[in-house]
Amino acid sequence: MSNTWTGLGIGTKDSKGEWLEMFFSEENISSSDIHSSDKTYEKVIVNDSEAPLSVPEAYLKLHLLSYRLVKPNEINLDGIFGILKNIVWTSEGPFSLEDFQIKQKETKKINKHILVHSVDKFPRMTDYVILSDVRIADANRVRLGAYLGSGTTVMHEGFVNFNAGSLGEAMIEGRISQGVVIGDKTDIGGGASTMGTLSGGNEVKISLGKNCLLGANSGLGIPLGDRCTVEAGLYLTAASKVEMVNYQGEITDILKASDLSSQSDLLFIRNSLSGSIQCRPNKNIAKLNKELHSND
Repeated sequence: MSNTWTGLGIGTKDSKGEWLEMFFSEENISSSDIHSSDKTYEKVIVNDSEAPLSVPEAYLKLHLLSYRLVKPNEINLDGIFGILKNIVWTSEGPFSLEDFQIKQKETKKINKHILVHSVDKFPRMTDYVILSDVRIADANRVRLGAYLGSGTTVMHEGFVNFNAGSLGEAMIEGRISQGVVIGDKTDIGGGASTMGTLSGGNEVKISLGKNCLLGANSGLGIPLGDRCTVEAGLYLTAASKVEMVNYQGEITDILKASDLSSQSDLLFIRNSLSGSIQCRPNKNIAKLNKELHSND
């Protein structure tokens, strides 16, 4: 069952009168109808199952994700790249590309400097949504529309795209691509990556369950269940050939990695002698450092 959401937003228009972006405070978003006599607010209504048709609708949906009112992949964002404009995000607010060129000339004449944060369709999450129970070391690495579970820490080289994130406490030192979701107590190691669906031909949504570990500089191209580990430096794609090894160290079968999708308690390593990828029963459960996730 899909929900309908109403938001009262305040936004920015360009010199042509077209919306660039819109901010919604959490108290101004409701699953029931809300009104305001304040004419500075724009009333926006969206439905979970319907694609956004305008910039305000797209921004309301991104806010829903970052406020944790809806989870990744549970809201329709089809066509959002075609709706959002490429914007110059600066220390003095957002500008269209054309308007910024004018603004830049004006400020240079009076020896004033504008800091450009990025030129992108998506803003930083922290410019719109601040969560009291998460830690983000570099605000540029988390887009609006990211879903960060309570207790999550995103380190300096971590990255979380829109419509992606952590459902619970997590350590993110690598990349969580669009559509990717990780479970509670899961650790994405430094330089690790998860395969998204925006480019490259991948159509399978990647997920990691609870108590999982992606080692440093590893990669994941299949969904996995709980208590799984991919060793450092190993990129596991769907087509990878994997030797199945039992508790006695015997090879019992050779499978495609995709055949192991969504299974739990697996350890993936690369045999340092043969170079083959092996899957063994995972005897160790990944645990997070509690001190690093007390983000109150």
